[in-house]
Amino acid sequence: MTSTTSQQELFRFLEDRFACAQACTECARACALRASLVDPDGTEEQELVRRKGIMCAEVCDATCRVLSEQNHLDEAAIRVQLEWCRSVCLECAHVFDRQPDAEESAKACRECAQACTDFMATLA
Repeated sequence: MTSTTSQQELFRFLEDRFACAQACTECARACALRASLVDPDGTEEQELVRRKGIMCAEVCDATCRVLSEQNHLDEAAIRVQLEWCRSVCLECAHVFDRQPDAEESAKACRECAQACTDFMATLA
């Protein structure tokens, strides 16, 4: 492998890592907003939307922080965090799918889940 190839791989890795962190940030914002729109004294379904939205926002925020660190975690720990984020995002998207006017929030969750999946693929 040449030095140029190594540099290209490193740049690609960093770009994928940044794209995943950016998707996590967008998802966290969308989920926090969606959760804030739900009546705290609402129905059981509204409470589920609120809880899932808050949880997804927190997991995405934590994942973004992990991805922003300078490799303080090993690859296995990063992979676990990404898988957790992906799973929570997909659960949240399914809950948002049942809500009126929540399409954009569900889309942000799915895009974050895909970004996590894509970034995991770059890990050896």
